[in-house]
Amino acid sequence: MVKKIDAILREMTPITLEEMKTIRLMDRIDTKFVANIAVLPDLLKKMKPHFRVQIQNEVIVAPYTTQYFDTHDLGMFTMHQNGKLNRQKIRIRSYTNAGLSFLEIKNKNNKGRTSKKRVQINQPSVQSINEFQEKTNFLDEGSIFPIELLTPSLSNSFSRITLVNNRKTERITVDVNLSFLNENTGKAVSLDDLVILELKQDGWQHSDFRDILQELRIKKNSFSKYCVGTVLTNPDVKYNRFKCRLININKIKQNDSVRL
Repeated sequence: MVKKIDAILREMTPITLEEMKTIRLMDRIDTKFVANIAVLPDLLKKMKPHFRVQIQNEVIVAPYTTQYFDTHDLGMFTMHQNGKLNRQKIRIRSYTNAGLSFLEIKNKNNKGRTSKKRVQINQPSVQSINEFQEKTNFLDEGSIFPIELLTPSLSNSFSRITLVNNRKTERITVDVNLSFLNENTGKAVSLDDLVILELKQDGWQHSDFRDILQELRIKKNSFSKYCVGTVLTNPDVKYNRFKCRLININKIKQNDSVRL
């Protein structure tokens, strides 16, 4: 499977990181999809004529790590669980190959738009929010919770393929090898059988990617790595909102003909 995917990707037209900087989409609309990883070769084959793949230092499938922060009573998770449309995540996103880490504040509003602000930092993870002393103003201005209440909550790792359509109007991320580690319970979970697909656009418009997904009968569905990871690794959280999603995830893991 890995060799097959790599071969398809290397047949695609590349796009450099410098070119990607013109398509950052820091304020955008995100749409997510989930499928069994078995569909990935067919998906990439259909994308090949219409999309370019990001390559940096000969690396196509790039490793990422993330550390999320929340309050002790999981205030940010609870906002999502309770269906709040205006919600926030605070995290460290690290690009392992490039040796880069960013402290990020990611907001989603009631119109479905995602905006992200970030500052570069020197470490991929911390043990306490107090280690961000030099970034206090950034957090004070952006966090919806008092920063002294924030603590490391969940970490994840995954491998990402990034693609851009030839018209440069949309960016696609394809995440595989997803795993979680809860920093409070110590429980670890892997979702190796899934592929998480995300369409990032400046606004609602025709999408080359949607056309391909429709052909493969892959339907959109919300998938928050932070929320799903928290539910899977913390048996004490309330997760009514996610029960159906977890049932479908298990079906997808067991059957490559089922899409979420």
